Amino acid sequence: MNVLRASPKRRFRKLSFRERKNLRNGLLFISPWIIGFTGLTLYPIISSFYYSLTQYSGLGAPNYVGFRNYSILFTRDPMFWTSVGNTLYMVLLDLPAGIIAGVLIAMLLNMKIKGQGLFRTIFFLPSIIPAIGATILFLWIFNPEYGLANAVLHFFGLNGIGWFVSPRWSKPSLILLDLWGVGGSTIIYLANLQDIPAALYDAAAVDGAGSFRRFTHITLPMLTPSIFFNLVMGFIAMFNYFTQAFVATSGGPYNSTLFYALYLFNQAFVYFNLGYASAMAWVLFAVVMIITIILFRTSWRWVFYAGEN
Repeated sequence: MNVLRASPKRRFRKLSFRERKNLRNGLLFISPWIIGFTGLTLYPIISSFYYSLTQYSGLGAPNYVGFRNYSILFTRDPMFWTSVGNTLYMVLLDLPAGIIAGVLIAMLLNMKIKGQGLFRTIFFLPSIIPAIGATILFLWIFNPEYGLANAVLHFFGLNGIGWFVSPRWSKPSLILLDLWGVGGSTIIYLANLQDIPAALYDAAAVDGAGSFRRFTHITLPMLTPSIFFNLVMGFIAMFNYFTQAFVATSGGPYNSTLFYALYLFNQAFVYFNLGYASAMAWVLFAVVMIITIILFRTSWRWVFYAGEN
């Protein structure tokens, strides 16, 4: 059996003058990106892994300690596990709640009613408000003494809630804050809903399928690409949950909102344990990477794309 192989001369031929010129010009044009990526992304990534193996405060020279930071994380730091538990709470409750609310709101906004554009704008506007501004707004709404939420509860004869100052209600309060800004994912679901062929619903109606069966057998399967996208992005966002907790509670009360990213921030910029914080960052990277790979590897079981057999 004859196998055609390129000759070494053909494989490693010299570039012509024009090709060298085009290569030079191309590298010059992308050099700002190369410099920025190398200095602002690649170097920090490599250096953070080195610092994770050291005891480093950011002021003196780093002291190499091997994997001691990782050992302390998993065996001698109870606050690490507290932050992991708080973060998993948000992953298991906040993320599903956001997906369910986004899908339901998108289905309501997809209905042909008068003022449809106005309702879509109203539901989308909260998602473009900066997280800090939205959190400050909810600090006023959920104020235990003069907040609007407790005023409404008192109006109906109910007792007020501690909200952000209560260890029991602090995380549910943050979930409500996140649900208020669910409009961003709702727009994605709405666009996906409008892309579903109407002929599928007509055929199902002719076959006698009710509204619930049309939802479970047509709408939900056709929405799985958008659900998958928001699920992946939501996992990453929940494991990096920081801004709202930092502004509203700074990890309190009683560490009930001390999430992983917030604890990492405290270790780095409050206690100046940069080596320890770098180790935490690499653990976070590994967990997010593993979960993302699992989601992608299992997506073929439940994500359906239009046109697939």
